[in-house]
Amino acid sequence: MKNIKEHIRLGQFKPVYLLYGSEGYLKRLYKDKLRTAILSDGNEMNYSYFEGKGVDTLKVKEAAETLPFFSEKRIIVIENSGLFKSQSDLADYIREMPETTHIVFVESEVDKRNRLYKAVKDLGTISEMNSMDEANLKLWVATLLKQEQKKITEESILYLLGKTGTDMDNISNEVEKLVCYTGDREIITSQDIEEVCTSQISGKIFIMVEAIGNRRQKQALDLYYDLLALKEKPMSIMFLISRQFNILLQVKNLLSLGFNNNAISDKTGLMPFIIGKYVSQSKNFTEKILKEALTYCIDMEEQVKTGRMQDSIAVELIIVKFSAA
Repeated sequence: MKNIKEHIRLGQFKPVYLLYGSEGYLKRLYKDKLRTAILSDGNEMNYSYFEGKGVDTLKVKEAAETLPFFSEKRIIVIENSGLFKSQSDLADYIREMPETTHIVFVESEVDKRNRLYKAVKDLGTISEMNSMDEANLKLWVATLLKQEQKKITEESILYLLGKTGTDMDNISNEVEKLVCYTGDREIITSQDIEEVCTSQISGKIFIMVEAIGNRRQKQALDLYYDLLALKEKPMSIMFLISRQFNILLQVKNLLSLGFNNNAISDKTGLMPFIIGKYVSQSKNFTEKILKEALTYCIDMEEQVKTGRMQDSIAVELIIVKFSAA
């Protein structure tokens, strides 16, 4: 991303760019930045867009060969094409396309052995855009709020991230809600976040598993019924419960081996700000119970997939069994 920022600052661009990874917000941000910078005169006639698998590479080449109209440059954006996981003659073409044309590829996944990937690497700039780490997420949230003349404590930012998760689109939407909710008030508090921000399903699953571990069966079932009322699929809920049990087992094992929270974060890939909650929650279960819970989830999934059990009942049985006093 630093290289792209520098290219934009200098007004000197590579023939091709590849933006890929799981963070849609960053990919969209830098795609738009490149488009605006390359089309400095805002001439939309020199912009072409292709999306989806089955992109007609012949039409891409035709667009690339077209001279810019009253401008020095033309830009082509190709998004979610799958071209970096299949064979494409664009790998050869981009080496000889006109200097006036720039192509920006935006993808979720790539194969680094792919010929097109190697060609872009030789000729242009590749940027992998995944979730930010905790430090940068906190800085980004604070910056978004500062632009709106708002202030927030680090503790409140962590509380916000605990509710929203790390998806930047979701965080951005929740920050916008907070700005509107607080109006002329400068300071955003944890109470504001509690009142306005929506917990992601993963956060609700966390609370549900905590209720299971504390043997609060009614609360756990109520949370489950709330998720069903929100049209969440039972099998998705089962997957997330199973994932939660698996994470807790990993955390418990690492704790028994003497690893501290930072080391556990590195080994599990969990954000540091959430590790303390997992460590605390893992104390509600023995290693034996967690292994039993994972086995039971697998059994329930098999029964559902073979038609021997209704999916909503299977999840309910998991909750009831492991939250029984």
